[in-house]
Amino acid sequence: MTQTVAVLGTGKIGEALLSGMIRAGWRPADLLVTTRRGERAQELHTRYGVESASNAEAAKAADILILAVKPQDMGRLLDELAPHVGADRLVISAAAGITTTFIEDRLTQGTPVVRVMPNTPVLVDEGMSVISAGSHATAAHLTTTEEIFGGVGKTLRVPESQQDAATALSGSGPAYFYFLVEAMTDAGILLGLPRAQAHDLIVQAAIGAAVMLRDSGEHPVKLREAVTSPAGTTISAIRELENHGVRAALIAALEAARDRSRELASGNG
Repeated sequence: MTQTVAVLGTGKIGEALLSGMIRAGWRPADLLVTTRRGERAQELHTRYGVESASNAEAAKAADILILAVKPQDMGRLLDELAPHVGADRLVISAAAGITTTFIEDRLTQGTPVVRVMPNTPVLVDEGMSVISAGSHATAAHLTTTEEIFGGVGKTLRVPESQQDAATALSGSGPAYFYFLVEAMTDAGILLGLPRAQAHDLIVQAAIGAAVMLRDSGEHPVKLREAVTSPAGTTISAIRELENHGVRAALIAALEAARDRSRELASGNG
């Protein structure tokens, strides 16, 4: 039987999921969207051929609800949905820091809930979406969630207890790389390169390194050693990174991100 999917809160991430599902073969006729503004709904209809609805209408009509609203709007949305969502629906949350228990407690007893933490590269189909089952979600529910989010990148199942760590590594991860590229670009300028050239050199190095990590199967230490000649330029640079505590700073940064994710999940936002 064909299932109807509603994306509630179709911002950038919601639209990325919508377009990924259509590319993966979902029919626009089986998709619904909800938006705050009428002009946004018309834009999505023009671009993808999908119909819009109110949150309540979407809850009544859809078999699968993807909650892609901001975390601070989740409580109000669930209050709106609760009278219309039965335990035969699958509810997928893509809101950072919102636990499955928070959602389950506000919906019909037994409603299957899956929590997903996507990162922003879903916008270019290179995302990583970390998936966790709630109390009533089955393997089939997780498989359905993987089919949806697999259209915009890779997926990984983890226990919900690991979601905060995954958020620190993957959800926030792209920002660390942007920060590194920004710093290396500034260094390139200091060394005498024009900004555009420095940027292009670093971005291509990052792309090449990422592809080698993904496709070679080699440990990053081995790949790094292949670039590091005795008494050469690379080992001189790595010595300075170690002297300045870059490794320790990264560990501390990820611990801080994990701790903040825990605070948000506990409601101490």
